[in-house]
Amino acid sequence: MQTTTHEIADRIYRLSTCVPEVAPGGFTFNQFLVDADDPLLFHTGPRRMFPLVSQAIARIVPLERLRWIAFGHVESDECGAMNEFLAVAPRAQVAHGATGCMVSLDDLCDRPPRKLADGETIDLGGKLVRHIDTPHVPHNWEARVLFEETTKTLFCGDLFTHTGDGPPITDADIVEPALAAEELFHATALSPLTAKTIRRLATLEPQMLALMHGSSTRNRCSESLLRLADAYDVLTRQS
Repeated sequence: MQTTTHEIADRIYRLSTCVPEVAPGGFTFNQFLVDADDPLLFHTGPRRMFPLVSQAIARIVPLERLRWIAFGHVESDECGAMNEFLAVAPRAQVAHGATGCMVSLDDLCDRPPRKLADGETIDLGGKLVRHIDTPHVPHNWEARVLFEETTKTLFCGDLFTHTGDGPPITDADIVEPALAAEELFHATALSPLTAKTIRRLATLEPQMLALMHGSSTRNRCSESLLRLADAYDVLTRQS
């Protein structure tokens, strides 16, 4: 395996590692580095992927400069290596929603995490990220997303997950591949709030959707969110 690096928006880098055996055509595990005065890493990757991911980051910024470690929810592919990053970045702190800290991170983190209220922002110096609670969307009680306001990049976590090792940025539709992956994995927690939560994200009018699994896109971002919400409305009624 190797980790590739691409700048998908101004000073926002996608670090991508494709694991062939996870799904037909492979399956990407993506982290995102926001290069600012106080750099932020969104997703750490699994603990065993730490050497690959940390080397990729170090080609952009020194690891000791990392200030914030964030992720969508508590799962090994999202935060498995968080303590490894805390060990090599003395100033770094995990930042997550209050629920995630209460349920898991107050205990799991080697240093106390920063608890964020819904809608709270962190000024990175040149970039501004907003924490948005999305409980159970796509899954886990503590689920959340981040929105970088200067580039209008929505860090989607597991939303729009799709298989394959596509390009870093695609102009192709991401909704149908996401629904195909949903049929394969059945990963989304379907509830009356699923579609409503996704529609709320569409009101942000993002200009980039940064996906954890699959290609990111700047094409019709709000429309894609609304179409995904409509599809989950249907699946919820059928469940």
